[in-house]
Amino acid sequence: MVKEYDLIVIGSGTAGSITAAKCNKSGWKVAIIDERPFGGTCALRGCDPKKVLVGITEYLDGAQRLKGSGINGDVHINWNELIQYKKGFTDDFPEIKEKGLNKQGIDTYHGHAKFIDENKLEVGKSTVKGSHILIATGASPAKLPIKGSEHFTYSDDFLEIDELPKNILFVGGGYISFEFAHIAKRAGANVQILHRGERPLEAFDKDLVEHLTDYTEKMGVHLHFETEVKEIIKKDKGYSVIGKQGKKTVEFETDMVIHGAGRTPNIDSMDLEKAGIHADKKGIVVNEFLQSTSNQNVYAAGDVAATQGKPLTPVAGMESHIVSSNLLKGNHRSMGDQVMPSSVFTLPKLASVGLSEEEASKKDINYSVNSIDTTKWFTYKRTNQSVAFAKVLIDKESDRVIGTHLLSNEADELINHFATAIQFNLSTKDLKKMLYAYPTAASDISYML
Repeated sequence: MVKEYDLIVIGSGTAGSITAAKCNKSGWKVAIIDERPFGGTCALRGCDPKKVLVGITEYLDGAQRLKGSGINGDVHINWNELIQYKKGFTDDFPEIKEKGLNKQGIDTYHGHAKFIDENKLEVGKSTVKGSHILIATGASPAKLPIKGSEHFTYSDDFLEIDELPKNILFVGGGYISFEFAHIAKRAGANVQILHRGERPLEAFDKDLVEHLTDYTEKMGVHLHFETEVKEIIKKDKGYSVIGKQGKKTVEFETDMVIHGAGRTPNIDSMDLEKAGIHADKKGIVVNEFLQSTSNQNVYAAGDVAATQGKPLTPVAGMESHIVSSNLLKGNHRSMGDQVMPSSVFTLPKLASVGLSEEEASKKDINYSVNSIDTTKWFTYKRTNQSVAFAKVLIDKESDRVIGTHLLSNEADELINHFATAIQFNLSTKDLKKMLYAYPTAASDISYML
């Protein structure tokens, strides 16, 4: 028996849930399929639980920075207690999420979805048909050509381990490795990062990344750049990681090897070809309306869609809103020039929005750069932050901010003000007219312009 729906959503995270809820509210018969617990990566295995761990390490870091300035005594992280605290945010969520969907009238299916034809799916023993289908399956760790790659621990697993290993090695120099390395080091582990490129965090401002890497090494994380991992060997105790630095073979010993070398669209084994859905290495190929270019019944949103959007939860959410609007009213809405701020939740935090210096130099823009060491400013001096920098790019002709890059413990919140300025074309004169609560990090903005 084939059960028919107006809309079938594959994936229960942000990119899928918003569309499902809005179409259901408009009277459509909707189903959601997920092969993992309901809730998606961000809520269960990504940004939310990670931020819980980061939040605790912030208090530890603050206490250590201010020791002798009114705070005394030893403060340390109990890893098992921290993970149990984190589980308070994640363990009940899948059941709550699914019950909420069912209460709205949305049918839920557990299992791996495979296409049978252009609008039919097989989920376990069930067959479902959708007038429209939204693929919102997110991304998964990239497959690496490394012998012994079966010995990798993934970020999902790291967030669940009850006992922190003494020695941890991260492969890849992206935000996942850096964020988790900072957490693990502050929790007491010996940490190494191996990265095949010349510098890590390549999507962020190179000068601020250099400051962050210097700080990361000073806190005791060992960074090895231009190191390509070739093999992971399981030993009686722990692992041996074999790599190449040029022609030189290097070897590292560790108790755990964590994959932090990027993610790819989660589309394997869905039999997309049976539905005539074209995909490439970036994901489902879609038009400006997030509709498949080869199957008009199918849309894609979030990390699985081959768009210019960054792999960020707010972007996935906005794309889901766009898909629902196009489904309900016909194709009319696209992402447009959407500003996308992003942050690396190390301590200090690294944040960016708009153009980098490299990008601005390639455009026909007459711009200036305000590059400022803000370490001695009151905002950062009062909490003993040893690293705080800001870089603001301003279009000289329009007097508008075109890019901002921040490194400090307040960077993740402060970047949002600059994102607002760029999104709504505010001039620096406009920003300087704004009265911010004082003393706050935002009250420093006028001095950065």
